Amino acid sequence: MDWFIIQKQLNKLGYDAGPVDGLKGPKTDAAIRAFKRSIGLRDRAYVGPLTYQALMMATEVKSTSDLPWMAAALTVKGLHEDRNNSELKQWFTKSVQWIDPREVPWCGAFVETCHKIADPDIETPDNPLGARNWGKFGVACPPIFGATLTFWRGSRSGWKGHVGFYYGEDATAFHVLGGNQSNAVTVTRLAKNRLLESRWPKGVKISGKPIFLNSNGSLSTNEA
Repeated sequence: MDWFIIQKQLNKLGYDAGPVDGLKGPKTDAAIRAFKRSIGLRDRAYVGPLTYQALMMATEVKSTSDLPWMAAALTVKGLHEDRNNSELKQWFTKSVQWIDPREVPWCGAFVETCHKIADPDIETPDNPLGARNWGKFGVACPPIFGATLTFWRGSRSGWKGHVGFYYGEDATAFHVLGGNQSNAVTVTRLAKNRLLESRWPKGVKISGKPIFLNSNGSLSTNEA
């Protein structure tokens, strides 16, 4: 196994594997585990053929250094509402820390926490747990890296919805970095025709760009 290549790719994707020295140590193990959690594989520091293929096919996205809410989101990528319940609840910002993600839909809690980590004084919806409430957050923007996207679920005219961050797109779907997606923080494909709003934090320069990715993975139809 070429650990130089693996470490380089993990670091490129935002998983801190430590120095690219070809030595599989604790930081590399932790990065492997985080990457595997993010794609739904068993949480082990083992790189088999499936893990290696997924790692090599993963796509680098825009740096999050100027988008702190995206940096916050990526720190918990892969956490699961059952396996990592305590860690997830402790990570939530105070306004939503009371919820149990196993019992309450938490896509809004995820977005609220990321924005509050980036700016504790940011104005967010009065009820951040209501996904569609994020449709009036901040200011309107095109669907670009870092934008807060809201989607309808069930029917466009109904009340159910989903909210997450634009991570990329392909011809038919947005790739959304969000919570409560297969009960975890993942990147999931949502059909473009489900999009309701694309929003950006008020007072922050709109600096994201469209990111075009491969259309790997099935479309999500129910993120709850």
